[in-house]
Amino acid sequence: MSTNTHKQSHTDRALAREIEAVMMVADEPMSVIALASALDAPLSEVKTTLLQLVADYDGRDGGVERGFELRDVGGGWRIYVRARYDAVVAQAVKSQAPTKLSQAALETLAVIAYKQPITRGHVSAIRAVNVDSVVRTLVSRGLIRESHTDPETGAIFYVTTEILLAELGLESLDHLPPLSPLLDEGAEGFVDVE
Repeated sequence: MSTNTHKQSHTDRALAREIEAVMMVADEPMSVIALASALDAPLSEVKTTLLQLVADYDGRDGGVERGFELRDVGGGWRIYVRARYDAVVAQAVKSQAPTKLSQAALETLAVIAYKQPITRGHVSAIRAVNVDSVVRTLVSRGLIRESHTDPETGAIFYVTTEILLAELGLESLDHLPPLSPLLDEGAEGFVDVE
């Protein structure tokens, strides 16, 4: 396939819509290189399209500002709720959230509490399941929060919040019960996962 045909195919496929679709399901911020590779698109075209999406979401050029924005964080791009709508989103999620956490959420929360700061990928490795939706639930309930982003990989680290401590009736994480007596033979593997 020639370069011209290749570039034309991405114009026909609406690269902006493809980037949006990928961003909606991405677990971590995606670098321009990762996006270009995943979409088999030229790097320069992906960079240009990302900047066009930012301008579009911000309502530049006579458009309407969206409730979300596209940000470059830690060397990768990700869609976020626009800061001014955080309270509205939190209230909406809170009103829909059941009062009890699922078993999967409790297990994920325990891993984060004992291993923090920890990335979603590490939690998934420990639990041997995908934890993306569970992490979103825990963040929306204010039980965990983003701590920092690894500048090299773009991975987001999560920690527990004061709300969790209040819910558990603990003054600090130092008051969490020792882990070993609570686990059977799997305790060593849990402790060893970095």
